[in-house]
Amino acid sequence: MPKADFYILPCADENKILFFACRLAEKAYQQQHRIYFHMQNTNHAHKLDEMLWTWRDESFLPHNLVGEGPDPAPPIQIGAGMIPNTQRDILINLSQTLPEQYAQFARILEIISSDESSQNAARERYRIYRDQQYTLQTHKPDTIEA
Repeated sequence: MPKADFYILPCADENKILFFACRLAEKAYQQQHRIYFHMQNTNHAHKLDEMLWTWRDESFLPHNLVGEGPDPAPPIQIGAGMIPNTQRDILINLSQTLPEQYAQFARILEIISSDESSQNAARERYRIYRDQQYTLQTHKPDTIEA
């Protein structure tokens, strides 16, 4: 059964949110998962791409933007609408929308900022997952580092 986890963050700071997303990706990568980041737009995709190179000195997360980079693609890909054509295990959603092919992922990690528009969009996605019988879980970290 597919699973969706909602991480409701106590801030709306974009850098802190991206840092949190990098931590989630690192944990999933260490467990040998293949990850797709769904971003709001290409500017956000490029910003995450840069952050994944520099977010921690002692960490390396092999990644690229969808449609760029080597073949075969690295285990982490970033896009803003175009889903990679290789199988991914985990969708990390940093957009207020779902990609059309979201159902191909076994697990979805929704990262929700504290701003009202983000939370309203998340409530709609929660209803979609619930109606499709996803196993749902909500996490509310007290703090996030950056």
